[in-house]
Amino acid sequence: MAKVIIFGTKDFAQLAHFYLTKDSEHKVTAFTVDKGFLKETKFLDLPVIEFEDIEKHYPPEKYKMFIPMSPLKLNEVRAQKYLEAKKKGYLFINYISSRATYYDTEVGENCFIFENNVIQPFTRIGNNVIIWSGNHIGHHSVIRDHCFITSHAVISGHVTIGDYSFLGVNCTIRDGIAIGQKNIIGAGALVTHSTNDGEVYPGNKSSASKIPSSELKDF
Repeated sequence: MAKVIIFGTKDFAQLAHFYLTKDSEHKVTAFTVDKGFLKETKFLDLPVIEFEDIEKHYPPEKYKMFIPMSPLKLNEVRAQKYLEAKKKGYLFINYISSRATYYDTEVGENCFIFENNVIQPFTRIGNNVIIWSGNHIGHHSVIRDHCFITSHAVISGHVTIGDYSFLGVNCTIRDGIAIGQKNIIGAGALVTHSTNDGEVYPGNKSSASKIPSSELKDF
């Protein structure tokens, strides 16, 4: 059992607390946020500590970190906090739902994998990845670091998903292709060929948008 600090005090942090409390051996001890966002000293009856000073109160020798943040700015905000916590010396937990179909294949650290995911054998999942509920990840596929997969995505076999990519609800990725870094695959999109870095595939279309992913303000 690890004693865990969760980054955040919003929906993702509340969900993380719920799943870790109901479906893991870990014990949530505290929450942490950046000083500029500290508006309350308690959340879910646990202390909220400034991230800048977290190691003074909960040293990394005794506590682990979990950073279940949104895909804001194409997952870069979550990646930044993950790397900052790592620099402070923290190790990270994973949460893999007991209701996920999972064959003990390789998963990195700080991953949040919800219920009803099918993760087939010989897959690899990198660090700081969030996989929402109900996805299919095919055999021999690789999900690289800092990705966010929403719900009911189909990732066929022998697919590689590049770093920082976002996959929308009900998208489908054909077998044997590579999705570039920082791609946005929209809800319902069908992708049948490998993609370049920074591309956007709007929902229900299989050709790249003319707008690069870096210019989409919502990400």
